[in-house]
Amino acid sequence: MTAIDAPRLRSRIEWQIGRVQAIVAETSRVKSIVLQPARWPGHQPGQHVDIRLTADDGYRAERSYSIASPPSEQLITLTVERIEDGEVSSYLLDELQIGDALEFRGPIGGYFTWNQTANHPICLVAGGSGVTPLMAMLRHRRALRVPIPASLIYSARSLDDIIYRDELDAMSYSDADLRVIYALTREGPRDWNGHKGRVDEVLLAKNSFAREEDPLFFVCGPAGFVESISSMLVKLGFDPLAIKTERFGPSGG
Repeated sequence: MTAIDAPRLRSRIEWQIGRVQAIVAETSRVKSIVLQPARWPGHQPGQHVDIRLTADDGYRAERSYSIASPPSEQLITLTVERIEDGEVSSYLLDELQIGDALEFRGPIGGYFTWNQTANHPICLVAGGSGVTPLMAMLRHRRALRVPIPASLIYSARSLDDIIYRDELDAMSYSDADLRVIYALTREGPRDWNGHKGRVDEVLLAKNSFAREEDPLFFVCGPAGFVESISSMLVKLGFDPLAIKTERFGPSGG
């Protein structure tokens, strides 16, 4: 989707009200919000929605949040990370209650999506809350029960900062075709035997499948992280056209 097309396509998506069904604490800074939409056309793993808050004086603030739930679910799960001084994330994490109404529109986005019919191995690389749309892909893959080889390389500050950690561990334990690798950049347990430090070329080469397998890559996280990972993948000889990226940039929270 080109930048020129985006406003035209987005204008066709109407705002609607979703009712909060559940709020799940993922980490000390992250919660998942489960919404029941009034109407939902279905989505593809990797898409997002816009949330709009309106104050009593008419002031409005909008933010985009990736969908974490798979297409097979009728409820929509959005995972929100606290942004320092962020007006929207602070409201969603501190004030929103079960039963409240949220104004949103979506699904939005068609580029950063996974279609299982491509039948290529997938390598997902996440930085922090960039794991959210990738989780939708993994949940979709699990729901379909397809034996497509997959790996997730997830960079987080510490084990406590890993979003969906219990679910990811369970997925990896029960699925021989899925590898989940954590890279801890700041601190880890004394007995930690996993990767320490930033994701590097060695870690990518070891866990991203052979070039002959023609894998697809989905990289999501802060802009600097995404640029670094993409550059390393190209340097390792992977096709740039097989690398899809989504960047989380400053938005005011």
